[in-house]
Amino acid sequence: MNKRRKYGSRRGFTLIEMLIVVAIVLIIAAVAIPRLDKARMQTQETAAIRQIQTLHTAQAQYYSQFGRYATKLEELGPPTSGQEGPGGAGLISEDLAKGRKSGYVFTMQGGPGGYTINANPETYNGTGRRTFYSDQTMVIRENWGAEPATANSPEIK
Repeated sequence: MNKRRKYGSRRGFTLIEMLIVVAIVLIIAAVAIPRLDKARMQTQETAAIRQIQTLHTAQAQYYSQFGRYATKLEELGPPTSGQEGPGGAGLISEDLAKGRKSGYVFTMQGGPGGYTINANPETYNGTGRRTFYSDQTMVIRENWGAEPATANSPEIK
């Protein structure tokens, strides 16, 4: 009977063992969460660059169809009603046409000679650490900070 109690009657974990396991899990989480946030921001920044490239392609198609650049994002998006035309060419998705996608806010201004695109994080250091600028030259520029990128910002690498 003594042997059974010594070796076979123990069931479950002690409080100390549980506290050690919880402490180990918390340490691992404390190391992993900042890296996960950084990776998520990098993914959203890459998506913003791809959306700018999509806007360049859409502007080129819009120009070939209508003989001018679109002056605002809505003109590149799906038509609000009826057929596609200069007011809604159906060249980009609805969410991008509304100016928000992948944690970034997109703005575009167009005119007879060209256009400019800005992409800024919805929350600086939350959804992105960089701002982007591009124009009809299709060169994408970045600014590592909360200030919007401009034509004088360095090109992305």
